[in-house]
Amino acid sequence: MANTVTKNNFSSIGNSPLRHDGIDKVTGKAKYGADQQFPGMLYGKVLRSPYAHAIIENIDITAAIKHPDCKALVTYKDLQNIDDNQNNASAFVTPSNAGYTEVASKLITENVLARDKVFYVGHPILAVASSNIHTSQEILDLVKIKFKILKSVNNIDESLAPNSPQLHEGFTPPVHIEDKFSSHNITNHMQLSLGDYSSAINNCEKIFSDSYSTNTVHQGYIEPQNATAIWNNDNKLTIWCSSQGHFGIRDQVSKILNLPISSIRIVPMEIGGGFGGKLRSYLEPLAAILSKKSLRPVKVIMSRSEVLEATGPTSAAKLDVTIGITQNKIVAAKVKFFMEGGAFQGAPLGGAAASSFVPYNIPNIFVEGYDVSVNKPTSSAYRAPGAPIVTFGIESLVDDVANKLNINPLEFRLNNVSKEGVRRVNGLINPPIGAEEILLAIKNSTHYKSKKDKSTGRGIAIGFWGNGSGPACAIANVLPDGNISLIEGSVDIGGSRTVVAQQLAEILHIPVENINPQIGDTDAIGYTSNTGGSGVAFKSGWAAIEAGKDIKKQMLERASILLQVESSKLIYRKGCIENTSNPKQKLSFNEIAASSNQTGGPIVGSANINPAGAGGSFAAHIVDLSIDKDTGKIDISKITVLQDAGKAIHPNYVEGQMQGGTAQGIGWALNEEYFNNNEGKMINSTFLDYRMPISLDIPGIDTLIIEKFNPGHPFGVRGVGESSIITPMPAITNAVLDCIGVRYNTLPINPTAIYEKISK
Repeated sequence: MANTVTKNNFSSIGNSPLRHDGIDKVTGKAKYGADQQFPGMLYGKVLRSPYAHAIIENIDITAAIKHPDCKALVTYKDLQNIDDNQNNASAFVTPSNAGYTEVASKLITENVLARDKVFYVGHPILAVASSNIHTSQEILDLVKIKFKILKSVNNIDESLAPNSPQLHEGFTPPVHIEDKFSSHNITNHMQLSLGDYSSAINNCEKIFSDSYSTNTVHQGYIEPQNATAIWNNDNKLTIWCSSQGHFGIRDQVSKILNLPISSIRIVPMEIGGGFGGKLRSYLEPLAAILSKKSLRPVKVIMSRSEVLEATGPTSAAKLDVTIGITQNKIVAAKVKFFMEGGAFQGAPLGGAAASSFVPYNIPNIFVEGYDVSVNKPTSSAYRAPGAPIVTFGIESLVDDVANKLNINPLEFRLNNVSKEGVRRVNGLINPPIGAEEILLAIKNSTHYKSKKDKSTGRGIAIGFWGNGSGPACAIANVLPDGNISLIEGSVDIGGSRTVVAQQLAEILHIPVENINPQIGDTDAIGYTSNTGGSGVAFKSGWAAIEAGKDIKKQMLERASILLQVESSKLIYRKGCIENTSNPKQKLSFNEIAASSNQTGGPIVGSANINPAGAGGSFAAHIVDLSIDKDTGKIDISKITVLQDAGKAIHPNYVEGQMQGGTAQGIGWALNEEYFNNNEGKMINSTFLDYRMPISLDIPGIDTLIIEKFNPGHPFGVRGVGESSIITPMPAITNAVLDCIGVRYNTLPINPTAIYEKISK
């Protein structure tokens, strides 16, 4: 169970009630995207490129369309061709505050279906629909395509090489990039600066630098991408899909198909994991066009190999970190990183840059990041996108600096920790933050104070994620029996229905069990931004709070009618309306609800908000491990994750998020990576070969929730879904260093990597 450092003065918040959708999930009643069925439904299948880089010279569909069961076939010509100016960098990519890059409309379209060129193995070329999935594959086998194979660009070094092929002809990088690199495969660039790094680093007593690299890894969600579409004769399109934001999917489909958003309805289904990988539209436009052409419902589902080969993983990266020290203080720091954006520019430059060095009070910082095109699927967000990569390098070097200065790594961090009022590299000034509290909690923890034997290595690391917000909407309908039907717009990943309902219950002082939270489709609820950036508990919870305040106001008005007392003399207290002049004269919430139709009609509270002040979150890990020197296998014997939750609305869910991020971080550190051959094809695109952690790889994960109240939220909430993935990698590599005295700067550090070094 979670150990929480807090005092709970709330009625609903801080408790861990059963999740409202729990019974549906365990009984199989919950409907996921693949469960959607309609009479006469067709099944789509996508033909994908076998080459990483090639020109499509000709597509012969003659035999395919003659197949008796071919009901529809779609190519790029069926999609709206949006004329973006690729020579304009601002049109080519647009920075996103969610920490990943959102691609211009034309490039979104070409990621859905290739136009005249394919950019990665698995790039969609066309799609068909028939009465069953096997027949659809037969039809695809009849399609003949003539390719002109081009040299592929398989990694950052190849992409930046002077004679590297230019992936996107006609694109000219900004001048400041051209001055530094001859490659035209750099499609985005970001710089952040604080103080005067150049001057400060030259005046430091000691300077430390090192280089690091990470491989491509996938989010590893269990449920594949899916979409079911019905395009009616009235030109109204309805799509059922599992995504992290149905409004975001609606907007992308609108751009790709050139349809007004009022003609598109997206119905959110239950989602079997996302972690950032289900923000982008892949199948929805294809299912839609196939439905329009066939006049039938069409469902398209990816196979596991398609998910791994054709959807967005996170970026592989290379980074250089420099730290300057004077009198044991970090005076200057720099990180320069190159991240693979994939075929259509998706590297998480923003998240990486904004997370750099935030745990520390450093007056002079310079951060520079580059998005590099390669012949791989377009990168997508993955849990705190960008932050784990830069933190791996930064926290590895911080440990090395401490060791070379002969200072305990934890004490060195405490000596340089950032606090309220310190300016970050992105210009923001820290509000109340929990970095110091987390480091002190490490110092006082049973784990850290426990003795370890000589064969065990121990490592720590701390990191930061800024958390997100965005527009959110909530509608709360008070039923005559006193229960509430709550409609919200955020897709539920990780139990957010209950977390949002708890905040409504808190404001109304009613049992959370009396609230029935539901996720509305795009026609049923106001615009709500994606479930990402750890923002749902913050923004949708706040919308529910405001809807609750609206209900309280209406309750006072209704009680005024029933009690024949001016509303100004009434007060809402603990689920009842009381007369301040006569406390014995009061009505319960249920009594007012029961008489609502006699006092003015239904009581419905609503709120549309776009709140700021999400409040960043710090997390840290303590890792104990040993290494079998004969095999190179790492055995993690104990791991503790600490995280600042602001206020833990549902401690069990917070604990689950912390443990989940930790497990994914362990996989990223020790095993997970894409294996591509020289032709750019992934050769481990199954869960059998893509080595995600299993239960035998992960010990029991201890959690310690720190609660540093966030003044930017009514209940002090901070996002908790992402910070925990940021620090397992450096904590593990720091523990490896402590165990065998060897620094590993490249991930993953699998048994082969360990054995190769220790055998020397």
